[in-house]
Amino acid sequence: MADAWSQTTTGMANSSWTFSDVRNVILSAHKNTGAQDKVGFYDTWAENYEQDVALLDYRAPLLAAECVSSFFRGDREKAAVLDVACGTGLVSAHLKKMGFRHFVGIDGSLKMLELAKKTGLYQQLTQCLLGQDEVPVKSETHDIVIIVGALSVGHVPLTVIRELWDATKPGGYVCMTTRGNPDNREYKAELEQMIRALEEEQKWSRVTVVEVEEWEKAVSEQDSG
Repeated sequence: MADAWSQTTTGMANSSWTFSDVRNVILSAHKNTGAQDKVGFYDTWAENYEQDVALLDYRAPLLAAECVSSFFRGDREKAAVLDVACGTGLVSAHLKKMGFRHFVGIDGSLKMLELAKKTGLYQQLTQCLLGQDEVPVKSETHDIVIIVGALSVGHVPLTVIRELWDATKPGGYVCMTTRGNPDNREYKAELEQMIRALEEEQKWSRVTVVEVEEWEKAVSEQDSG
């Protein structure tokens, strides 16, 4: 298992749209709202998502892809990648540049999935509300399971962690990112506890933790890590 701490964003080309505008969107995204409200938020954001995260210099997808790539020793062209909370496809786009070819994506937002489909990256895309719906893949079927930007307060409940492990082949890799910001510290601590619990059960072993200070431009004075 590889874990690396970080978070998420990207964009289009509205010249009047500013960093201040994007900051307000991101802060709204981090609010602890109900699952359906969160899906509605991402459906609305989908068209401008890549534009916005570009303005934020959102590096989490690249950093996570580099983390996985640095450890993977198998046949990249045959490796099965499960891109969890795939959004518009930023993570898989980076992994494809690194030699991976087979991607399955799941996300709660149909609008995000529609944009991901247009990339042509994925062999399969499925709507799944993580924490409510069961992850729609068979056990031990993926060489890499990666989730970027979704493991934070107000987003995906930590019950999904065991499902990520279950979807991974023996010898495969799970890569997760989370935020170190003050508003996310309790969630991050609970995530660590769950990771350790699975280690104690000998379900997986930790490969690395990468702490990154500059994974996107700060959107509040308290932002760090």
